[in-house]
Amino acid sequence: MTTAEPATGNGEFDLGRLLAERGAERYELHARYLNHQLPRMLHTIGFDKVYERAEGAYFWDADGQDHLDMLAGFGVMGLGRHHPVVRKALHDVLDAQLADLTRFDCQPLPGLLAERLLAHSPHLDRVFFGNSGTEAVETALKFARYATGRTRVLYCDHAFHGLTTGSLSVNGENGFRDGFAPLLPDTAVPLGDLDALARELKEGDVAALIVEPIQGKGVHEAPPGYLRAAQELLRAHKALLILDEVQTGLGRTGDFYAYQHEEGVEPDLVCVAKALSGGYVPVGATLGKEWIFKKVYSSMDRVLVHSASFGSNAQAMAAGLAVLSVMENEEIVANARATGELLKSRLAALVDKYELLSEVRGRGLMIGIEFGRPRSLKLRGRWTMLQAARKGLFAQMVVVPLLQRHRILTQVSGDHLEVIKLIPPLIIGEREVDRFVAAFTEVMDDAHSGGGLMWDFGRTLVKQAVANR
Repeated sequence: MTTAEPATGNGEFDLGRLLAERGAERYELHARYLNHQLPRMLHTIGFDKVYERAEGAYFWDADGQDHLDMLAGFGVMGLGRHHPVVRKALHDVLDAQLADLTRFDCQPLPGLLAERLLAHSPHLDRVFFGNSGTEAVETALKFARYATGRTRVLYCDHAFHGLTTGSLSVNGENGFRDGFAPLLPDTAVPLGDLDALARELKEGDVAALIVEPIQGKGVHEAPPGYLRAAQELLRAHKALLILDEVQTGLGRTGDFYAYQHEEGVEPDLVCVAKALSGGYVPVGATLGKEWIFKKVYSSMDRVLVHSASFGSNAQAMAAGLAVLSVMENEEIVANARATGELLKSRLAALVDKYELLSEVRGRGLMIGIEFGRPRSLKLRGRWTMLQAARKGLFAQMVVVPLLQRHRILTQVSGDHLEVIKLIPPLIIGEREVDRFVAAFTEVMDDAHSGGGLMWDFGRTLVKQAVANR
């Protein structure tokens, strides 16, 4: 292929023409200029699809076939794709031609979004707007260290808080950390282990504990009472509680925040992002207590001690305001709770039917489906073959036919895990639950038959895993 000049019309940029002329090169362009392993991986597992358009909880391919989205862009598409209210807000803010990002004025939209976000966030007083979830976490880490005058932050095993250097320092998965040392001197503790937390706090150098109320990796929920007990321990040692709600926040678990499932939890700092964007404009927010913000921004000399070039931009703020409006007017949180309970209960009812299905867990529309070692000799032999090659291959064997046969997009919840995580748009209902459960049941029937295309694909995955060693 020869590199072509960008398509234009009469000397002007024409996006539609550019996509029409070169959109078919999407995978080749990515392989040549971006992360070359991504198209390779997508081709290997049969995910190298071409989607033409999207709306709500569905994609459509060039043949007009719909695909149910149970991934929501890893939680970004909380309202589904192209919600009309969010689209209109973005058209309106562009048409307004605001004097945005002058850096030396105070535009109304950031204040209005902060006001509305804090209305859902009792015990928190101020907001810093950045551009992503990892940036929200970086902000919380900096603020906690400065406010306490201490350096060490505790995090939980298997946590995921982002991939920038500070966030990576509190990432509980070595696969992400390997090769990027030195990182910040932070310390892992097991999720739910209050004794381990207490031992670390006795050292007197801990600024904060950062924790996901429900871990995205594996969909593991903090044990009942843990967050409140941890909060009491932290306060007794003058350390802060940071809750990472980047994925769990804004209705995902059936409450506005996941920590609100536990009475009496009053975090010092909360990180949100993903769904606040409406799926359009990157945005992150760090919410915190008054005294923390006043300590960080203690004088006019420190007014820019922490800032973001694109933070609080008008498009992101308009999207966030529209998202919160939709959530309130369309009762999105209540729908996530009810639909999540329906989906979880129907999947949990299958655990006794299928020996390869170990557990269904989660809250709201954040559900983990875990697979485990079967009882029967024939299936156990096949399971052992997969595990010997690479842990997590069986879950991938389930994900692939869900897409290829049933046109449902899902994905495993982390590397080397036999867990599929369902985080669909919060707008789905009984129709989507019916479709997913029917498809999943058919895939499980196939897996337990002991043969067929599913296990043939498993052998392909085994060969690929061995070749990559």
